Amino acid sequence: MHELAITCHIVDLVTEAARGRKIHRVTLAIGRLSGVLPDAIAFCFPEVARGTSAEAAVLEINQVEGRFHCADCACEFPAADLLAVCRCGSTRCQPIAGEELNLNSIELEEAE
Repeated sequence: MHELAITCHIVDLVTEAARGRKIHRVTLAIGRLSGVLPDAIAFCFPEVARGTSAEAAVLEINQVEGRFHCADCACEFPAADLLAVCRCGSTRCQPIAGEELNLNSIELEEAE
C-alpha cells in the first residue's frame, strides 16, 4: 500500500512547515487518474499524524476528475481512466487533469 508512504510524507511536510504550531486542517487534491486511493490516505492519516502537531487536524481531500486533450481534433473531454478514446475515435489523447496529488493548503494556529 503506497498510500501509507504517501501519507507519511504528507505528515512530514505539514509538520515541518508548521514549525511546532498546531495544524487545524490539511487540504489535498488527488486526481482520479493518479493511482492514489483517497480513502486509503484518509484511513492512514489519523494514525500517521498521532503524536505530531497534525494529530487533531481535519484532512480534506478534493478529488480532481480526469480530463484529456485530443491531439487530432483538439477536443477536451472527461475520462474515468487512462485508456481514453476521444469521440472522434482518436487514441492520441493526453491527460491534462486528474493525475495530480497536491498539498493545497495547511491551516495553522495563530503564531504568538
